[in-house]
Amino acid sequence: MIGLIRGKLAGKTPAEALVMAGGVGYEIQIPMSAFDKLPEVGAEVALYTHFAVREDAQVLFGFLDAVEKTTFRHLIRVSGVGPRLALALLSGMSSADLAAAVHGGDVARLSKVPGIGKKTAERMVVELRDRLGDSSGEISLPAETGGTVGGSREAEDALVSLGYRQQQAARLLARIKRDHPGTTTTEELLRLALKSLSAGAGVGS
Repeated sequence: MIGLIRGKLAGKTPAEALVMAGGVGYEIQIPMSAFDKLPEVGAEVALYTHFAVREDAQVLFGFLDAVEKTTFRHLIRVSGVGPRLALALLSGMSSADLAAAVHGGDVARLSKVPGIGKKTAERMVVELRDRLGDSSGEISLPAETGGTVGGSREAEDALVSLGYRQQQAARLLARIKRDHPGTTTTEELLRLALKSLSAGAGVGS
């Protein structure tokens, strides 16, 4: 998977950066808060990226640091919060401010973000409290446990991007790793997962 892109900034808007790397121009969706922090067009830039695959699109989301990327990935695991809403949240507040709001149970502040209703904000408080560090805003990287180490973390993210719930994706990947010992690369895990889905094995409920 594409985890980081370093190259020349060929263009930028408040919602997107165009980065040239290896002769390829990557269109990368960014939080609006990152726009002012980008260098001038023509300068070198490095963005941590999350690659989302859907039936109708393949989208790269970019972040200026690993903490923001990790926060984004935590957000999209909350029921009702997709990549666009997660990007909107990070456009309106920093990762530290978001963690403080979650730990403070500040549903009103979270609900001010367009698209985030009271119920979604309440779910965020419940589901993210143990993922976003403490109220000081310190963010922890995801724990690599429960069968989601190495490539399976990226494979799980890809399945979530396709619309499957995290629990379903984790269950499918755990079954694949059990049935195919030694399979660890993202590409191989995804190939086997998609083969299983196309055969009608499903991912459970």
